[in-house]
Amino acid sequence: MHPLSVMVVDDDKLLRHGLQRILESAGDITVPVVCGGDEAVELAVRHRPGIALVDIHMGDIDGIDVLKALRALDEPPVVAMLTGFGTNENVSRALAAGAAGFFLKDAAVRELIPGVRLLAAGGSALSSRVARSMARAPASDAAFAGAPLSSLADAPLTDREREVLSLLSAGLTNGEIAGRLTLSVATIKDHVSSVLGKLGAANRIQAAVLAHTRPAGRGGGEPR
Repeated sequence: MHPLSVMVVDDDKLLRHGLQRILESAGDITVPVVCGGDEAVELAVRHRPGIALVDIHMGDIDGIDVLKALRALDEPPVVAMLTGFGTNENVSRALAAGAAGFFLKDAAVRELIPGVRLLAAGGSALSSRVARSMARAPASDAAFAGAPLSSLADAPLTDREREVLSLLSAGLTNGEIAGRLTLSVATIKDHVSSVLGKLGAANRIQAAVLAHTRPAGRGGGEPR
């Protein structure tokens, strides 16, 4: 099995090398690139990491701009954000820009390795403290400005799609959801794509946060 390839983008040299040591202690993760924001795109093109962990606040460049630039590459990595400040505003900016995960730096030792593995398997990863904060946020929270999400109560999801969304919001990968529901992975992929489209969500993690923060309402009455 090939190790998971991760790049760490942060303007704090000590921190990024510390995160590199944490990740590589797992044995199945390699971190060939640690750099500042201004080098991120060039080095991503050169090394082709599968996952990029990007600081949302850097002195040399906005982490959201780095996220957008990395996602625009022909072979983009999965991009998750790092921050020392898990505010709803930061989370919403990252989600609206298409981040696949969100990690707090002070929880890196506990959450980063399983989170990276989950991202590599096609899941989404949200720091537990951030998830709890978003779950407490009101549906009208301004943190979702710029993320044009539908209301779950209004979205015409089928009963099966709501099941998939519930499991997706728990962080399960497509393979794990397929196992739970006794369906093929291809079928689950189709359901996930349909759920994202109906909710207007850019990615799995945005849909997951929506599931935590919006009332679900009843099923759409469509066939499973």
